[in-house]
Amino acid sequence: MLKVKTLLILIVLIAIGCSKQENKKQKKLTSYVNTFIGTDGPGNTYPGATVPYGMVQLSPDIGIAGWDRIAGYFYPDSIISGFSHTHLSGTGAGDLYDILVMPTNSRSNKIIKENSFKPFSNFSHDKEEASPGYYAVDLLDYNIKAELTATDRTGIHRYTFPKDSLSQIHIDLGYALNWDRPTDTYINVVNKNTIEGYRKSTGWARDQRIYFTIQLSKDFDSYHLYKNDTLVESPTKGTNTKIVLNYKNLKENEQIVLKTGLSTANIEGAKKSIELEAPNFNFDNYRKKADDIWEKQLQKIEVTMLTEEQTHIFYSMLYQSMLAPTLLSDHNGNYKGANDTIMKASGFDRYDTFSLWDTYRAAHPLYTILHPNRVTDFIKSMLAHYKETGLLPVWSMQGNETNMMIGYHAVPVIVDAYFKGIKGFDINLAYEACKTSAMDNAREIDVYRELGYVPVNEESENWSVSKTLEYAYDDWCIAQFAKDLNKNEDYEYFIKRSEYWRNVYDKSSSFMRPKLSNGRFINDFIPKDYSPYFCESNAWQYFWSVPHNIEGLIEITGGNKRFEEKLDSMFTLNPLPTDKLPIFSTGMIGQYAHGNEPSHHVAYLYNYIDKPYKTQKIIRQILESQYQNSPDGHCGNEDCGQMSSWYIFSALGFYPVNPATGVYSFGSPIIENAILNLSNGKFFEIEVLNNSKENIYIQSITLNGQKLNKTTINHSDILKGGKLVIKMADTPIKN
Repeated sequence: MLKVKTLLILIVLIAIGCSKQENKKQKKLTSYVNTFIGTDGPGNTYPGATVPYGMVQLSPDIGIAGWDRIAGYFYPDSIISGFSHTHLSGTGAGDLYDILVMPTNSRSNKIIKENSFKPFSNFSHDKEEASPGYYAVDLLDYNIKAELTATDRTGIHRYTFPKDSLSQIHIDLGYALNWDRPTDTYINVVNKNTIEGYRKSTGWARDQRIYFTIQLSKDFDSYHLYKNDTLVESPTKGTNTKIVLNYKNLKENEQIVLKTGLSTANIEGAKKSIELEAPNFNFDNYRKKADDIWEKQLQKIEVTMLTEEQTHIFYSMLYQSMLAPTLLSDHNGNYKGANDTIMKASGFDRYDTFSLWDTYRAAHPLYTILHPNRVTDFIKSMLAHYKETGLLPVWSMQGNETNMMIGYHAVPVIVDAYFKGIKGFDINLAYEACKTSAMDNAREIDVYRELGYVPVNEESENWSVSKTLEYAYDDWCIAQFAKDLNKNEDYEYFIKRSEYWRNVYDKSSSFMRPKLSNGRFINDFIPKDYSPYFCESNAWQYFWSVPHNIEGLIEITGGNKRFEEKLDSMFTLNPLPTDKLPIFSTGMIGQYAHGNEPSHHVAYLYNYIDKPYKTQKIIRQILESQYQNSPDGHCGNEDCGQMSSWYIFSALGFYPVNPATGVYSFGSPIIENAILNLSNGKFFEIEVLNNSKENIYIQSITLNGQKLNKTTINHSDILKGGKLVIKMADTPIKN
């Protein structure tokens, strides 16, 4: 009898286990994504509807300016002033917010100065939901349910109205927030269900152009068209125009679907966006298509994490890694070029929103693994920018160069793609563009070439030390490119420039130190101070920015032991309560700032001095402390995919310390198993044995059954497919 009971128990347990596995298989990966991560705290993300790398980011706007609302939305707020069609993900600059749409009715007419007297409604997070490609909220003051979804170039709204004598939909082109300001807008009423026009604006990007066509599922009864708050006839032009569509006597729960097709070139392109991507008004179908698109992209990594919470974080980060770059060209191939003329992309999709100072470090290397075909279009887009302006992009968006941040970091992105065998772009043109950008005379590159470093300029925030280090790295990338193309003279020239980082190394302080044009280091130098000489960082954080010659950095510091001591100090020298930390100095572990990009590779540097267990310890600490499944789950700006890509790489167990070599350095994985479904049809599996919260140290690594006696794995090994097995324990291996 006991044996029978035991057998029954085993059968039940097996059945439960199988049921759990089946449920896990059936659960959609999109259900793990929390689009609200980063909408509180310093993350500056938006929760609205978009598809991977799409032109449309249809998301709610609080309507009140401020650093916390750079993405239009801030989780602690309680009002919504409408839904605009373009947003930036996790940046430090407030721009876009094109074409604000807001449904209202006669139930409320409250106005406040803080949102420039725009219509608004209170909302509650209890009546709000979001998932990849979908956002919904109840506008409580009007009892209107708003739902949003998107295609590549079309934003789709569905509003469910209560019964009311007068319901309205406001379309406001004069709406502006933060740095954004309209310069010219146009509205034309085509018929009782179609409106077209454009919104031209200036802000972070100087010359932005969004053309649109709006179609509605229900004819409006009448409209009021305004130019500078004065009633006018259609069509109208001006810096501040809006239209209010009137619907009389809507029935209870009557729904109106509104579709907005976009183009950066012309209204014809906007019309085609709707014709090809959203030809009918079936909102649920578009929502399902968006979800299916995201599901397919998320399936590129099938992962089993240590905890359910980590699963939510992982897939949320994978989602956020695909919010930029964004489409710029329309279905005709037309787009607003960086030369302020309408250009045509032939045979590729033109992208923009290249936050390269951030994303060259991890986001673009991640794309080479997961999206190699799209990388081709990214490179072609950068080369199009070069042909339009004579230089590669620095920080480009909406067909503009903002010249934000430093470096010519399209170079490592291009060089990385070249050495990883990404096909389909003009290699000779790519090399020319890299070299030309490095020989430009702007942004103190001319002085850098002449002196071998960027000197201090007391009259401006010139970020002299940071520029020297970033330029030197980019020059190393060009040198490798030149060498492979047998351009030996160029190789010798740029490899020499790549060592210019040594010119700002100060032996007496053992730091990279600001230097005057006469060759002397500045006095009164305090490494932990945030000064005009370092780009959003201090001397501690930028010391390590020689990813192309870590061995040389170790040597100049004094060898392995001294380098280890300096790394130890980096992670233990905590800021004092009296220290003034700037807004970008977040996610602090000692002087390490995970909330800002220059620190992102530093924890992996213990691998270079045969102390990998110290890398493993600090990487696990960062993974577990700096990312949360909550609105304040980012410790700093998400920065167009960089923060999220760091997490994806590090959770899998490796990271590109030098982003242009195709070599990844091991850390401490927090997965149990992952399968990378590669675009070449092969699979790369990562199995982590004995992993747990306590077992953070790697004991052994095998690749396809062969033991790895090194702390790196090559990109080519991943693309071949196969299996990586990592064995973990709670005791470090120190030898």
